[in-house]
Amino acid sequence: MIPLRIGVMGLGTVGAGVFQVLERNSGEIARRTGRGLQVTQVSRRNLDAARELVGDRATVVADPHAIATSPDIDVVVELIGGTTLARDLVLLALRHGKHVVTANKALLAVHGEEIFGEARRLGLTVSFEAAVAGGIPVIKMLREGLSANRISWLAGIINGTTNFILTEMRDRGLPFADVLQEAQRLGYAEADPTFDIEGVDAAHKLALMGAIAFGMPVQFDSVYVEGITALHSQDIRYAGQMGYRIKLLGIARRRDDAGGVELRVHPTLVPEKCLMASVEGAMNAVMVQGDAVGTTLHYGKGAGSEPTASAVVADLVDIARLASAAPEHRVPSLSFQPDALQNLRVLSIDEVVTAFYLRLVVADRSGVLADITRILAAHDISLDAVRQRESSHGEQQTDLVVLTHETIESALRAALKDIQALPSVLQPVVALRKEELA
Repeated sequence: MIPLRIGVMGLGTVGAGVFQVLERNSGEIARRTGRGLQVTQVSRRNLDAARELVGDRATVVADPHAIATSPDIDVVVELIGGTTLARDLVLLALRHGKHVVTANKALLAVHGEEIFGEARRLGLTVSFEAAVAGGIPVIKMLREGLSANRISWLAGIINGTTNFILTEMRDRGLPFADVLQEAQRLGYAEADPTFDIEGVDAAHKLALMGAIAFGMPVQFDSVYVEGITALHSQDIRYAGQMGYRIKLLGIARRRDDAGGVELRVHPTLVPEKCLMASVEGAMNAVMVQGDAVGTTLHYGKGAGSEPTASAVVADLVDIARLASAAPEHRVPSLSFQPDALQNLRVLSIDEVVTAFYLRLVVADRSGVLADITRILAAHDISLDAVRQRESSHGEQQTDLVVLTHETIESALRAALKDIQALPSVLQPVVALRKEELA
């Protein structure tokens, strides 16, 4: 059988990894697919660098449009990034009869409905395992491995940059700005790290996972997003003293009681005994709760040349196996049949139910705690734990740390407004969400 002919748009770090993995493991891959996978064309602006990598084993072009329209390509691998040129190229490739593999989570989070719809219309496949959690097969797990389950929630550490920063802040006690600078020096963070540290990258990935888990359209614009830039090292320290670690989590939860789903990204306290708390450095992990399987944890490298290439090549293997199958017999892009997707309501952050960590800088005098607990009780918020910590703000002040039981966020916000008005509360209250992941 003739090889599957592949065109790679963007021969950067991941593209080079794809080429190298396919070359190194060609025999093993052919045993699995029954046919070879061959990169025949690649595009890169720096033609000399591309030729140095591929030699005469593939044609090198500067313009990726040539790959999208070539009659000698079966599958296009889009590794350019961004949401403008990449969208145009992917749609162009589909309209020229090519299956598409992409690692571009932003593209699918923003334009997924259009791209998936065009692929369905044309009887083609758009695969995107590498778009979420790098080398961890999270998409396949949600789309196929757990297809017997009704998924109630998932939670993921799905951005390695922020996990590295939070790990370093905890282990070394350094402020956010110092650790970010170190992450940039080591190559864990981009020169412009905004998408990572503000939670946008994680939100792109969560929108895709939530759509697959719950059988709904991709709703990136409805994801609540909160980054880690406002985190203080003392909150990481206090959380540790109370048996918790702070992670930037993407959380998707089905809420039958509220008639919708939660989609949210934010710093979250998780118990130290939870496996998710042990995910350190730039690693990724995703927990999923299904009604039949219970709780599963999927852990591994979330980025890097060959881990991401591993996911890209896995998609290519699937296409090689299934390209000749009728479109209706292939696994749908979002797991559920297109006409069975439900337009589930994404709950506002005010409707989210979770526990909270609160840190208050208060005057060190009697009656302060009583005033605070009275306000919380008036808003039907019960306490789990209270700790007083020595403040660095002065002798007449103290840090009061409060853990609450689960409450609806609107009630917590109303209570904080009343608490902030107390003359004994001297600085803005820090509020972080807490999840047991049980």
